[in-house]
Amino acid sequence: MANQTPFLFDIPTVTELTGKIKTLLEQNFNDILVEGEASNVKQSSNGHVYFTLKDSGAQLPCVMWRSTAKRLGVELRDGQQIVVGGDLQVYAPHGRYQMIVSLVQQAGIGKLQQAFEELKAKLKAEGLFEDIHKKPLPKFPQTIGVVTSKTTAAFQDIRSTLEKRWPLATIKLYHASVQGVNAAPEIVKGIEHFSTTNNVDVIIIGRGGGSLEDLWPFNEEIVARAVYACTVPIISGVGHEVDFSISDFVADKRAATPTQAAVMATPDIDEVKMYVDDLHRRMELNTKGAVQYYKDKVDSMAKSYALLAVQQKLSHSRNKIATLKEQLSNRTVSLQRDRKDRITHLLHRMEKQDPNEPLTKGFVRVWQGDQWIRKAAQYQKGTSTELQWKDESIKL
Repeated sequence: MANQTPFLFDIPTVTELTGKIKTLLEQNFNDILVEGEASNVKQSSNGHVYFTLKDSGAQLPCVMWRSTAKRLGVELRDGQQIVVGGDLQVYAPHGRYQMIVSLVQQAGIGKLQQAFEELKAKLKAEGLFEDIHKKPLPKFPQTIGVVTSKTTAAFQDIRSTLEKRWPLATIKLYHASVQGVNAAPEIVKGIEHFSTTNNVDVIIIGRGGGSLEDLWPFNEEIVARAVYACTVPIISGVGHEVDFSISDFVADKRAATPTQAAVMATPDIDEVKMYVDDLHRRMELNTKGAVQYYKDKVDSMAKSYALLAVQQKLSHSRNKIATLKEQLSNRTVSLQRDRKDRITHLLHRMEKQDPNEPLTKGFVRVWQGDQWIRKAAQYQKGTSTELQWKDESIKL
């Protein structure tokens, strides 16, 4: 066996070589973007999402931690063409590298993002985002308009939240597509319908989360201008917390999610009930306290010298009033008696002067023609004569 020449330099171990590769990759490939097709998407029991990003020539293992997946709110599916952002990481025990994903977007997002920023700048310059144009939300809405798709989970979330928080309100749905080429015009028609009929107190527009492409109808200029022109207060609840749309900036209020929009639109009926109960208790306590305060004050005044003096004056005044009242009563009785006697006397006098009074005593009145014959010299013999008694007359 031939003698072998010894190595003149140190040979690294697998661990040492892998460590150098790890340092090289992780220092030079962080916060990068890469585009490809998602495949083998799987979510572990602890919520982490594992998938492979591939193209025709290579594959890149990727992992999205549970907290990131929850924050982004994306639902990856096999076959999606996406752009992911994050850092490369070497997993030494397996001798493999993978990408730790912190961002997921639809491929082609750049052009949409540019259009978004351009429209946002344009409308902001026109003043559509200014607070001076924001209408206040009603405190106790009776009717709530919702512009969204009736088949979405977002509408179910809105309806269930409203029914739980404020069941006194009536919900009116205007069905509109929230994705695709027809979505923006249909959303505009829904907004204009409620604005024109003016039959709701507040409007909620929105949909669940998704990619920028999915949410794009709410970034259309026609939707933004319809929101701005609406006469009814509008809450925009589009996507998840990290999503922003143009309609969010123009609307009177922006909600992070459709569910939050429902919460923002209504009071909590349980809180209202507790508030009313609290007011009732406070009023009851204040009333009892006020009654007791004035009762104590009256008791204190009742024991004071000034009140005793007043009471004595009142007693003296009552006695004086009673005496005057008795005198007045006696005077009134005396006056009534005198007037009664006077009236009786006048009646007697009137009775005596009654020309028919002698007839009641049996006397007879003699008439010849229309003349009452009071003296014998007035009587004419041979002339028709009438004798008048009290109850009858006879002609002779």
